[in-house]
Amino acid sequence: MAAAGGWKSGALAGIVGLVIGGGAVAGFYGFRSPDRAGTEEIVRQYILDHGEILPESMQRLQQRQASAAVGRHRAALETPFHSAWAGAADGDVVLVEFFDYACGYCRASNPDVERLLREDPRLKVVWRELPVLGPNSETAAAVSMAAARQGRFRQFHDRLFSLGRPTEATIAEAIRSVGVQPRGLTPEHRAEISRNIELARTIGSTGTPTFIVGDRVLEGAVGYETLKQAIAAARAAS
Repeated sequence: MAAAGGWKSGALAGIVGLVIGGGAVAGFYGFRSPDRAGTEEIVRQYILDHGEILPESMQRLQQRQASAAVGRHRAALETPFHSAWAGAADGDVVLVEFFDYACGYCRASNPDVERLLREDPRLKVVWRELPVLGPNSETAAAVSMAAARQGRFRQFHDRLFSLGRPTEATIAEAIRSVGVQPRGLTPEHRAEISRNIELARTIGSTGTPTFIVGDRVLEGAVGYETLKQAIAAARAAS
């Protein structure tokens, strides 16, 4: 997956730049002879004295940058790979989840997504494969995408998660119980994984699961209530 360091350092530079820029403007209007170096020193000292503002500022800037990226790539994010979606075909809110079958947090989040689908008839969920946790992740993703092409994605998805971590045995059991015809990693599968990795990098994702609801990017097993609130907020904003 994309490393977080470049994203965070860029965000920090942006924050400092905005603060310095604001300080320069204040200096222009507040002083008869603005001194850029002096203004920057004032800003620097303020940041040193109030360092607690930086994490919140970085978080807000990262979310704005992620929201802008979501807006630019919404069609690609919300277009499912064959049958890798559930809910209302014309849902007024789309929840996108980047996931990995070997990710315990993805497995823990699956009941939350299932509950949201049961309770919200206007919700559409799109799943995007992001197999980054080893060979078993890739094997499971290959079968999952074969299931999506055969119209059995959700059955395979839920069954494999119910069996625990993807292993040769659990994948074989999910294949048997759902009736999927596995194909291995085809060129189409590889292209889809590459596309998903690039999309995840573009929105600043640093792990799985990553959820997109409206313009918000939520990382980790954030839970049912947080996802439900994000859906309500996206619906209210539409």
